[in-house]
Amino acid sequence: MKLLIQPGDGLDRLVKGIRKAKKSIEVLIFRFDRPQIERALADAVERGVFVHALIAFTNRGGEENLRKLEKRLLADGITVARTAGDLVRYHGKLIVVDRKELYLLAFNFTYLDIDRSRSFGLITRNPTLVAEAVKLFEADTKRQVYSAGSNRFLVSPVNARTQLARFIKGAKKELLIYDPQVSDRAMLRLLGERQDAGVKLRFIGSVAEKRLQAFELKRLRLHTRTIIRDRKDAFIGSQSLRQVELDARREIGVIFRDASAVKDLVRTFEEDWAASASDELKEEADKQEVKQKTLRPRKAAKRIAKSVTKSISVTPVVKKIAKAISKKAESGANGRTIQKAAEAIAKDVVEDTARDVAKEAVKAVSDAN
Repeated sequence: MKLLIQPGDGLDRLVKGIRKAKKSIEVLIFRFDRPQIERALADAVERGVFVHALIAFTNRGGEENLRKLEKRLLADGITVARTAGDLVRYHGKLIVVDRKELYLLAFNFTYLDIDRSRSFGLITRNPTLVAEAVKLFEADTKRQVYSAGSNRFLVSPVNARTQLARFIKGAKKELLIYDPQVSDRAMLRLLGERQDAGVKLRFIGSVAEKRLQAFELKRLRLHTRTIIRDRKDAFIGSQSLRQVELDARREIGVIFRDASAVKDLVRTFEEDWAASASDELKEEADKQEVKQKTLRPRKAAKRIAKSVTKSISVTPVVKKIAKAISKKAESGANGRTIQKAAEAIAKDVVEDTARDVAKEAVKAVSDAN
């Protein structure tokens, strides 16, 4: 088995695989904008290779491009079929070369998925996996029912839910998961049970369960569904642990054990985890810093208010007002005159104190910033 890691591996291995075909190529397409792949398929036809393309009947926002692609491929002599409309979406991606080699892909044949997204693919000559891929391709091309023949070749909505649940239940120590949206209730419950049993879970992507630790992938777009179990076995495919992708769409994946491939998956996950965790923690620290900068002037204002309260001694003010009232009363002044005198004295005392406190306020706010 050979693991494809995107970005990085690019199109080279896919193009080489197509170029070495001698008899047949079967390719399942959901999105497509890479002319290198299109040229390689057309060149294969010219060499006498039978090329059969099964194209999704629709995708979000790109149906017009799919129909244009069909016309171009037909013009190149490629046999073209279109998936049925019975499922919400046909989202699988694969190539079978000479019915001997399978390219199972989590990424589309697009610039965005290959050059700007974290994604994976698997190249295998395992006879069982290749045979299942051919059987599925033929069933979907002829719009017939596919019957699963392997618990390692996962097809939604046929056997993927059952086999992924079994795969997760088998974890003893650790599950490392790439998934844009883990939200299926049964799967969340199962993952929670594994965590409660002492299995360490880490997610890169999104999880609809707060107690499960997840970080959003930073610096790259996430376009893979991958599960690494106990650093020995792995799943790569197109189906998220999401109800619609398990039960209402055509999704394809494989479960495999290959020491070299799993080792590279683990290494990539750890690198992505470290980068994503670091960026997220930095973002949180930045948020806290902004919050603190907002709170500092408020705290300073509270200190100033407290200082004003302490600085303005009530006793001297009261004494001065009492003395003024006494003098005014002795001079025969009326109540109105006495009130005005008391207000003037209070104002003078407060203004004198405020000047001193203002100086302290300027210094406190300056220090806070």
